[in-house]
Amino acid sequence: MLDLKYVVEHLDEVADRLSTRGGRADLEPLKDLAARRRLAVTTRDQARADQKALSDGFRQPGVTPERREGLRAESKAIGERITVLEADVSDIEARLQDVLLNLPNLPHPTTPVGASADDNVEVRAWGTPRTLDFPAKEHWELGEALGILDFEAARKISGARFVVYRGAGARLERALASFMLDMHVARHGYTEILPPVLVNRDCMVGTGQLPKFVEEAYIATDDLYLIPTAEVPVTNLHREEILDGSRLPVKYVAYSPCFRREAGSHGKDVKGMTRVHQFQKVEMVKFTTPETSCDEHEALVRDAEDVLQALGLPYRVMSLCTGDIGFSASKCYDLEVHLPGQGGYREISSCSNFEDYQARRASIRYRPAPGEKPRFVHTINGSGVAIGRTIIAILENYQQADGSVLVPDALRPYMGGIEVIR
Repeated sequence: MLDLKYVVEHLDEVADRLSTRGGRADLEPLKDLAARRRLAVTTRDQARADQKALSDGFRQPGVTPERREGLRAESKAIGERITVLEADVSDIEARLQDVLLNLPNLPHPTTPVGASADDNVEVRAWGTPRTLDFPAKEHWELGEALGILDFEAARKISGARFVVYRGAGARLERALASFMLDMHVARHGYTEILPPVLVNRDCMVGTGQLPKFVEEAYIATDDLYLIPTAEVPVTNLHREEILDGSRLPVKYVAYSPCFRREAGSHGKDVKGMTRVHQFQKVEMVKFTTPETSCDEHEALVRDAEDVLQALGLPYRVMSLCTGDIGFSASKCYDLEVHLPGQGGYREISSCSNFEDYQARRASIRYRPAPGEKPRFVHTINGSGVAIGRTIIAILENYQQADGSVLVPDALRPYMGGIEVIR
């Protein structure tokens, strides 16, 4: 959530920066509501002061019974007025909150300005895309032929856009999760978390999924939501807390299933498991200071890159433009892995710096030093990485002419020594 004070004091600048996301933001209603709130709060506080002055009058010596009765009547009238004023303040604050919750984050000054994914900027690339000397197959062809991906069984059980892993496919999923978690914990210093996959509404609001993207969420009973990513429960571990500044950065990594309705994506990536309703992912989350968040963001991207390099998967790092970054992000890098079967690059990890946007929504602060005023943390997260899409990348990059798939060296200890999936 944006800082109301900053928005009101820099209205034109904020409008200009938000407009780079696509379309001009009308902030005048926000300015009007903020002015009305100031007036209502001032009026209410003055009424409270008047009521206190009357209360003090009761205790003055020599006050006659008649005067006491008059003071009591005046105090009662002011009290009734305060009740009305407090309701007015609450109503205005709720309307302000609604407007702020539906405003996206301000793009970072280093975020490229652009209208769509076509304007994203390649930062660097690693590895050489593989050129096959036989017709390349896509992951679903390979997976079905090997008997490790079963889309028809998933359709029978759950419907379209689900997948059942079988045999070596299930083993590969499990191996990747363990491999990624071990790397991020042992090499990169993250603390492993196993979070609930059902969260309350406050968690979804705190990380920016609600109210904007309610149509993409799976709603369970008792006002609980299935998580779209482990970012949601892990970020909310510190909701409404004040962290010790000396502890920052705090770094977590979590493995979880993710559930997304993918509203509005019908007809796009419908084959295979590029875009499914349930998938597993290893997620990295950081809480850090404003002064270090850019460096910590870059470090998190490198942590995700380490996974792809260890697996020998060629990729490129893309800096997303203002028209393509996520709603809550200020700056975002996508890691795109090369897929020979699809003949191009596809996203496998998205790493975002939210600055204090999520922290304001979830009230996550830190105290720089004992006795100092708390400040909002900066939150950062990224896939470390998406497991389903990593399986896609392994199948397509390690496919052989006979239809078998080699297991990357780094995964063989996790696969019980299996070197080839046949």
